[in-house]
Amino acid sequence: MRAVQFSEYGPPGVVHVAEVEEPHAGAGRIRVAVRASGISAGETYFRSGMLRDVVPTTFPYRTGVEAAGVVDEVGEGVTGVGVGDEVFGLTDLSARGANADHAVLAAWAPKPAAWSWEEAGGAAGGVETATRVLDRLAVGAGHTVLVQGAAGAVGTVAVQMAVARGATVIGTAGEHNHDFLRSLGAEPTTYGPGLAERVRALAPEGVDAVFDCAGGALPDLIAIAGDPSRVVTIADFAAAAHGVHMSQTALADESGAAIGATADPPALHGLGIAVALAEQGRLRIPVAAAFPLTEAAAAHELSETRHARGKIVLVN
Repeated sequence: MRAVQFSEYGPPGVVHVAEVEEPHAGAGRIRVAVRASGISAGETYFRSGMLRDVVPTTFPYRTGVEAAGVVDEVGEGVTGVGVGDEVFGLTDLSARGANADHAVLAAWAPKPAAWSWEEAGGAAGGVETATRVLDRLAVGAGHTVLVQGAAGAVGTVAVQMAVARGATVIGTAGEHNHDFLRSLGAEPTTYGPGLAERVRALAPEGVDAVFDCAGGALPDLIAIAGDPSRVVTIADFAAAAHGVHMSQTALADESGAAIGATADPPALHGLGIAVALAEQGRLRIPVAAAFPLTEAAAAHELSETRHARGKIVLVN
């Protein structure tokens, strides 16, 4: 089958499609014929070599952690899903490989009828990340939350899921994305110098939590929140120096266990919540761009701009 991989660190051009052996569903897993899969911003860091001293990479590195498709193999012990079902979900941390013709999923849920394949293919990572961080921040009804970098792949999902919890959401983005953020339910403002004053004007009584999806502004975000414990980042590697928690990738829970290792049933609660919200018309997955699988390098190039509005996906 075809799979996207890279065999050396470098620019987007090192990403290519290779012919590899098909994976198969082991115990507790399912395999899907992939219709669409997401591009992970974190994997562009791996590919560039930026994290080579932090996260060792074994070559060739197969990319992709989230996919949507039609089930064509069901592993031992799996119930509630069968061949022919349409699902979306996440791979194991150690395996990845979702950007391919076939992918083995460790956590999954039924594909909402309201979502296109492109939306479903790029949904799972953002959904699980947003759910995990909002849970850690204990965001609920009546709270006010600042989402820094609200127009990106995770930010757009976090805004909607926080609104669904009954929270008031302030989201930062460039002015050209402000109407878009309003359509998701957030009160928009710009990022950069003077952020604390702008947030104070929108939330005179302060904010209860800050979800940082962009990085590079932790001192300001801590000042806005009033305490480092009320800030969680998924993008700033200087978090520990500021006393801020950096949440792990959507492939692991906060204890560091790979998704699927302890999940029973395999659909982690964020995926189930997303299905319910999608069916109610309260959660959509904005797709910034969809590329053919063979144009994965171009998708990585767009991802590296960090200016894509929503999710970048590959389609089969």
